[in-house]
Amino acid sequence: MVLVEEFLEILERPTIGAVFVEIMVFLGPVWIAFLVGITVGWIWKPKWAAWNCKFDFSVPSSPSDSVPSTSKPLGFHSSEAPTPSFASYADAGSEIEQFDTGPSRLNTLPISDEDLDHLWHLVERKDGGPTWKHLMDHSTPNMSYQAWQRHPETGPPQYCSRTVYEDATPELLRDFFWDDEFRVKWDDMLVHAETIEECPTTGMMVVHWVRKFPFFCSDREYIFARRIWESGRSYYCVTKGVPCPTIPRKDKPRRVDLYYSSWFIQAVESREGNGQLTACEVLLFHHEDMGIPWEIAKFGVRQGMWGTVRKIERGLRSYQKSRASNTKISHCALMAQVNTKIDPEYLKSTDGNEESSGTDIEILPAKREGSINIPKLLIIGGALVVACTLDQGIIPKTFLFNVAKRFGNIGKKQVQGHDG
Repeated sequence: MVLVEEFLEILERPTIGAVFVEIMVFLGPVWIAFLVGITVGWIWKPKWAAWNCKFDFSVPSSPSDSVPSTSKPLGFHSSEAPTPSFASYADAGSEIEQFDTGPSRLNTLPISDEDLDHLWHLVERKDGGPTWKHLMDHSTPNMSYQAWQRHPETGPPQYCSRTVYEDATPELLRDFFWDDEFRVKWDDMLVHAETIEECPTTGMMVVHWVRKFPFFCSDREYIFARRIWESGRSYYCVTKGVPCPTIPRKDKPRRVDLYYSSWFIQAVESREGNGQLTACEVLLFHHEDMGIPWEIAKFGVRQGMWGTVRKIERGLRSYQKSRASNTKISHCALMAQVNTKIDPEYLKSTDGNEESSGTDIEILPAKREGSINIPKLLIIGGALVVACTLDQGIIPKTFLFNVAKRFGNIGKKQVQGHDG
């Protein structure tokens, strides 16, 4: 309580400069520990530590930037996508016979028709969720990328992204995302990947992953089920966390229970505008509770997202070359080819006669030039440092973020005062 009282006294300082000096003195030991950790971490620096941190708190430069240039507000479908539904299971060919010697078949399917229905509503923007807010828009000569974020009333932040890869096919992307044996070659955050169970009839898999996190966090453990539905050359891929009593919990790595990462893949027209469907669109919907304060998680995702997307694209091109050289297809990639066939009209019919509640995208006003909020950046950075270094300290993390918010508002008022 003494530290809290002292900290509250700091808040009563009349100027931002005085407050900042007091905060630096108050958090001096923590900052020293953080700088020592950064130095040691930089010397040790594994490949995955090469973050692309630009500290960009800006919003889109104009209202049009927050809406992709496609027929639907979120950029979903460059062409009208088929609406899925179940018809029959894919037949397992002779290549899949080897699955009989693998893990035992699943007695129950942890991913069901309802999961496909949910993904379809997300893709069609009919899930009735909160407004999607624009996050970023980037491109390279061979790829374009757009991302959005929203905040449900309960649960962690949710993300949606649209990536279009030039000179790629839906089948290649489908196999690439499923191929854990190849993923460990390009994803240096994945330190362990193992198939626990699988179903040779539906292609359902239960997978165990361990992912390496930055040095101030312990590694994270994921146990998830995944399954693919096929509608023509379009694919609905569902991945979500599932319980697994056969793998006991440990203190480290920390298990992530709430995990959802699903995508829709389809062929689209190339950016060259030649009318050829030589590009591939991937719509991804993702959220998870990593056990990190959500404000910190959002900050980390925003700073690392584009770098991660570029790393995925490099992995895809490497995979493309590997497949072109007739390299033997891995077991995981073969499982990706065992899909549930679906009738394009089924889910449209299950949607009912009434229109489902739509999901909007917020158009944000342009950011005024020169209104960079430096105090807010510094305070948020300080809150991030303290929350990451203090696990169960005297100062609660929520208190720190409230303080950060208060100082951010002070800085904002000062900027507005100068503008006036």
